[in-house]
Amino acid sequence: MRILLAAILLLIAEFSYGQKSHFGSWNVINTRITLAHRWEAFNEMQLRSQSYYADHFYHEIKTGISYYVNKKFFCSYGRGKISYLLRSRKFYKPVTANETRLWQQLTMNNYLGNVKFEHRYRIEQRWFKTGYRNRFRYRLGASVPVDKSAAGKPYISAFNEVFLTNTEPHYERNRFFVGFGYKINSWVTLQPGYVYQYDFRDDEGNGKHFFQLTLNIDLDGDRNPWDKASEEVD
Repeated sequence: MRILLAAILLLIAEFSYGQKSHFGSWNVINTRITLAHRWEAFNEMQLRSQSYYADHFYHEIKTGISYYVNKKFFCSYGRGKISYLLRSRKFYKPVTANETRLWQQLTMNNYLGNVKFEHRYRIEQRWFKTGYRNRFRYRLGASVPVDKSAAGKPYISAFNEVFLTNTEPHYERNRFFVGFGYKINSWVTLQPGYVYQYDFRDDEGNGKHFFQLTLNIDLDGDRNPWDKASEEVD
């Protein structure tokens, strides 16, 4: 596991250093807080760039709530505001499009030994000035601890996500991620990784590499909404 973790670190560093001209950056901050038994609220902020921490073209703010049936199953509802920008170093202008998005999501987790598998199903309703669109997403993810006895509980994570629409072309996008995470304490987790996103456009594709850095903040990390719920379901 340590050899694999080192290999991922070297791969990310090599891509980041050697391909800055077309290797974008993708920054994410996730925040969550338990509201009550089975309920939590969350917030997500993203900033993406076409070049390595330059030429910013996308930012979004999303918020919502989740309800936990048990540790292996929960549903979420969210709303987001997204801005698409001209590929310019001044990421705040000019704005080429604004999107308002609602979504409903089901997440199911299952375990095979030390490996955690995640199945995420999301339906999105998207409003632009040019009109309304639907989108359907499925993500299959997996994570495995590097060393359970290690301080901070480091882990390796990967997922692949498919984006579909109800209009042509139905197969809109594919997104792949691989990286590692480090749980600094009960409240903060840091997760750097590599993302490859492929967009399908009228039989012509457009692929993009990103270095992604995610900061997860759990405002009450010692209090999880599924603690009692998981005990109630066999």
